Order: sequence, then structure tokens, then C-alpha cells
Amino acid sequence: MKSFIMQGAKILATGSAIPDVILNNNQISKLVQTSDDWIFSRTGIKERRLLTDSNKSVIDLASLASINALDKISMDPKTIDLIILATSSPNDLFGSASQVQAKIGAINAVAFDLTAACSGFVLAIVTAYQFLQNGSYNNILVIGADVLSKWIDWSDRSTCILFGDAAGACIMQSCPTENNCILNFQLNTDGTYSNQLSIAYQEEMNANPKLNVYQGSFKYITMNGKEVYKFAVSQVPLSILKCLNSARISVDEIDWLLLHQANERILKAVAEKLSINNNKIITNLSKYGNTSAASIPLALDEALAQDKINHNDIIVISGFGAGLTWGTVLVKW
Repeated sequence: MKSFIMQGAKILATGSAIPDVILNNNQISKLVQTSDDWIFSRTGIKERRLLTDSNKSVIDLASLASINALDKISMDPKTIDLIILATSSPNDLFGSASQVQAKIGAINAVAFDLTAACSGFVLAIVTAYQFLQNGSYNNILVIGADVLSKWIDWSDRSTCILFGDAAGACIMQSCPTENNCILNFQLNTDGTYSNQLSIAYQEEMNANPKLNVYQGSFKYITMNGKEVYKFAVSQVPLSILKCLNSARISVDEIDWLLLHQANERILKAVAEKLSINNNKIITNLSKYGNTSAASIPLALDEALAQDKINHNDIIVISGFGAGLTWGTVLVKW
């Protein structure tokens, strides 16, 4: 294995996958006390997708998104060296990336999961960049996929209106440094607020009588919406500015702002703090809701399909969420 050979990295292709089942706000209003107007005015969400079929998991969506990306450039899965699956909803706590590797036929790829919730795809891109930059690998498949519908309390109005299921993927490849498209990145974590957004593990009251081992199970998603909002609108602009400043790029040079699709109010508040016009915001939140690690690659893939993004456009990509973790990566397309 090669190492310490400084190279650049570029994104060759993107792909995405969404379930067929649509759950709109009117349907949710039959589950909890709410309405389409109430949800949309507070979140910008009109509907979301749910993975409802029996024996379906994050593996199915992640594999479809990956194949979609590979097919766009007629790439043989056997040429993939590494698969990074950013997910917080694996079908196996030991990891799901290896199952994706098998399902798509990427038999030569190393595969591992990366868990950073809604920041997962940004951290996965940065992780892949390190392997490409130092010459360890040449072709890396980066996936963001979540099926949080399996982890939602559908009687909890504060969370069930927000989340949807989806997957997005991109293929990154090493290249000469003069063709590098990853301009800079900035990552942060503050674990003191980890309980503000979590899927916590709860122990049973009584231990195993013979071993004194306390076992338990994971609970549903819980979130302090007000605190998460304050965190996002205060820390994300700072992360973006720090990333831009260290790369010596001005806000005026930004062509597109691609944020984790959490809430329309957050998207607009971050853009306003940076003095970025709303027409530079890439969003598909109204159709899919918050798809966690999938939200950024899903929105990116759709924007590319709509020919919004041009060659040499500078895209600011920022993820934020549970951990609390947040990060920014600057990409020149």
C-alpha cells in the first residue's frame, strides 16, 4: 500500500435513492395533533419518504444510491478500493458497510461505517480525502444513508414530523494536486450537549442475577429542538467562515450553499448570517424532510441532475447535528 504521496481528490459522480412510500403532513396529522400549515410554517417540510417494506434496511437504499453513482460513469464496482458508509441507523451494530460491499459486488474494497449522525457525510468526505491525499487508495465510495423511521416514536410530535429515509453517494478519486476539488475543511464536536439529540441506550432496572450485568435496549430519537436550532444558527456560520478564511476564499466567491437539510428556518438563518442570497441555497427539504446523513448527498445529486451546478462552481457544504458535531467542506466542482 502506498502512503504519504500527496495527491488531490475529485468527485467523479453522485447517486441517490429514496423509498417509494410518501408520508405527507396531512397523513401525519392523523397520527399526532398537528396540521400541514403547522408543520410547514415551522420546518419547511411538506412530505417525507418511508422505507416500509418487510426485511428492507439501510443496506437497500445505500446499495441503490451506490449503483446509481457507479452507473453514471460506467464504473466497475471491483475498482472501488474503500467504502465509507455514514449512517446512524445500521441494520447491524457491528456495521453495515460490509453488507453494501457484498451487495454491489465491490469485492476488492475495504468497508467500514462512520457514525456522526447528520454530520456524517461531511466527515466521511473528509475521511475519504485523507486516504486519497496520502495515496493509500485511488477510488473511494462515500455513502450517506439513514432510515430513521425505524427509530422514531410516531406519537412524539416533536420528532415524527421531521425525519425521512433516503441515501446518497459519491465516488471520489485521487488526482494530481492541480485538479484537486477539496479546497478546505473544518470539523468540530462538543460532547457536553450530546443529550440534546440522541438515540440513547437504556439499561433495564435489574441486572442479570448471576453475573450482575445490566443489559438493555436503544430508545427512540429524542431532541431538544430549541437548543439544536440555537446551536446550528450560532456555530455553523462560524465554521463556514473559519473554513473560508483559512482557504482565503471570500463569501462573495461562494456559488452554492449546501447545508444539512434539517429545517428551512436554519437554512435561511445561516445564509442570512453569512449575507448569502437565498437563491444560492440548495434545498429539497420540502420533499424529503430531514434524512440525516443522506440529506447532503441527496440534495447534491438532485442539484446536479437539474444542471444547477457548473464547472468550477464553489460549493460550501456543512453538516450539523447529534454529538453535537458539525463540519464544513469547501468543494470546487
